Amino acid sequence: MKKEEKTNVMRVLDGKKIAYESHTYEPDATLTGEEIAGILGEDPAKVFKTLVTQGKSGAYYVFVVPVQAELDLKKAAKASGEKAVSMIKQKDLLPLTGYVHGGCSPIGMKKQFPTFFHETASAFDKVFVSAGKVGFQIELAPEDLISVSGGKSADIVPLWDI
Repeated sequence: MKKEEKTNVMRVLDGKKIAYESHTYEPDATLTGEEIAGILGEDPAKVFKTLVTQGKSGAYYVFVVPVQAELDLKKAAKASGEKAVSMIKQKDLLPLTGYVHGGCSPIGMKKQFPTFFHETASAFDKVFVSAGKVGFQIELAPEDLISVSGGKSADIVPLWDI
């Protein structure tokens, strides 16, 4: 990656003086999170995906879970204080967040939504999330990631996914 090639996520982190390391891979929106973890040579438990939901109230919520895990919608609803949450349609992702499928990051969305990180994120020194563009990942301390996104830690995946 050229030094000057920065995503919006990287500019946000630079502006807040938060340390991170950027990683790139051949952009391919068909890759799974587990395949990306393999390309990075990392444990999939340390690589997180960003999912956007809408609650029964109409409010939007962001959930960040390990790539090999599924979001437990009942636990997500409980964490967000909603009666129920459902995944937003893929076509709604870009207009709502400014990010495309496969490049969605919990940092630097068009609007800040309540954000929840699966509690395992805090177990690692460093975690990986999308840098806001397909083919770009950032690695940073989970406490910095949670802090910059205004997030909270929560139990949001099924027991058998951990």
